[in-house]
Amino acid sequence: MVMECSLRWTFAVGHEHAMGRQDFDVAIVGGGFAGSLLAMMARRRGKSVLLVERQKHPRFVMGESSTPLANLLLEEIALRHDLPRLLPLCKWGTWQATYPSIGCGLKRGFSFYHHGPGGRPWVHDDARSRELLVAASPSDAVADTHWYRPDFDAFLFREAASMGAEALEETTLEAPEFGPAGVRVTGRGPSGSFQAHARWLFDATGPRGYLHRALGLGEVNPQGYPSTEAVFGHFADVERWEAVHAPVGTVPFPPDDAALHHVFDDGWTWILRFNNGLTSAGFARRTVPGRVTNAGEAWAGWLRRSPDVARCFAHAVPTRPLAHIPKLSFRTSRVSGPGWLMLPIAAGFVDPLLSMGFPLTLLGLVRIGEAWDRGGDMDMNSLGEETIRDLDAAFGMVGALYRAMPDFDVFRDLLLFYFTAAIWSETARRLGKPGRALGFLLRGMPRFADGMREAVACAATGNAAQARDRVRSVVEDLDLAGMLDESRRHRHGCDAGILMANAWRLDATPGEMQAMLARSGFAG
Repeated sequence: MVMECSLRWTFAVGHEHAMGRQDFDVAIVGGGFAGSLLAMMARRRGKSVLLVERQKHPRFVMGESSTPLANLLLEEIALRHDLPRLLPLCKWGTWQATYPSIGCGLKRGFSFYHHGPGGRPWVHDDARSRELLVAASPSDAVADTHWYRPDFDAFLFREAASMGAEALEETTLEAPEFGPAGVRVTGRGPSGSFQAHARWLFDATGPRGYLHRALGLGEVNPQGYPSTEAVFGHFADVERWEAVHAPVGTVPFPPDDAALHHVFDDGWTWILRFNNGLTSAGFARRTVPGRVTNAGEAWAGWLRRSPDVARCFAHAVPTRPLAHIPKLSFRTSRVSGPGWLMLPIAAGFVDPLLSMGFPLTLLGLVRIGEAWDRGGDMDMNSLGEETIRDLDAAFGMVGALYRAMPDFDVFRDLLLFYFTAAIWSETARRLGKPGRALGFLLRGMPRFADGMREAVACAATGNAAQARDRVRSVVEDLDLAGMLDESRRHRHGCDAGILMANAWRLDATPGEMQAMLARSGFAG
């Protein structure tokens, strides 16, 4: 492992007994999952770490649903950085067996149900024209998860502290002072004020967080992306959608054991269930200028748009006051500079629609680990540029989906880009071929990226047929899982045979694909 000596700058410390040292290799602001993971990675490389959290764990945080790629990246981080206590958190089955006290939700895939205007009931039809189910795993044992962030973040923060990170809670920082040898931070916590120095400063605080405010940075409004707002909270006693609308025919997984989406013309509702009796739920929608939003009244009004969704919440009780974010999306104008870097979680926030926040941030952590492995000075600007490119790809995808919400056929077609890219990226990495999956949403593959932009442009001008044709012509070459198989009628399970038959697309043999599936617990 790379060992680096700390810079020896000494500062006066208000309550020196509260912090054992004043100079660090790495200062991390934000003690959520991202900051704590980065602290653990740094400690494994022998670096001294200051980890600062403004609140006290456990605390409520938005952003809870993982994906196959997110869990794979977490597994890669655990293996590459010798963090074996993280490995059980990468699958539902091992999580429940190892850490049953850490709140978690079962996520077998993505469920989408489209609701028309006017408060009409949701109605099934034989073509399944108003639904889409996409499985992410063949069984509960290897399923993805929803992270109950109060428990999950607290666990990781304690892990970072146990590994030797100087972990401070209820601590606020002044604006950083940058110099040729690093950065000085001044803060105040329960034990008083302090100053410290670090070689590198990382911001993991979240949207509009520490460095964005401290450096007075502006916001970027991605072209074509709508202004959106959100209302959300945690609830008890939420009825399952399956109890309101039992699935007709065979489903690849129970629709509630997933990231459950109810899609409307101008927004959507999420429902994520945890194993502790709580349910995370909320809506994100286009903003209307001048609309005053009281969170409770907005939530009640939103439920009135669908009598079926309202039935799920007929007896539900919020366990905390509902929150309102008047401007949901965010991207800062600058992500990095000499000696400092925002993690993706701080650089931007797109939308919860496709659970992209976790993989975006974990990809950023993987890149930092790779930079440390190379040794020498870190190229913060290069890391920041990669973050911006990933975020912009995500903004393009989600912005197109918001525009397509009134036409669920187009919405579903555009989703094929996301699921194709996600399955391709995960499979390539599991086969040991990460170079075949360049960038988030395959933004580094020109044919795919250009085709997605062209299909989105067609959809934006109302040319649904041309958009559909463009989607299929691009997806066809990368369709490892049979997503274009229309005989499934919008219900996609996991089929190992189809993956093995398409191994050649990744220059792999069926045997290599089968061995990969067996290693991953997907065989059978």
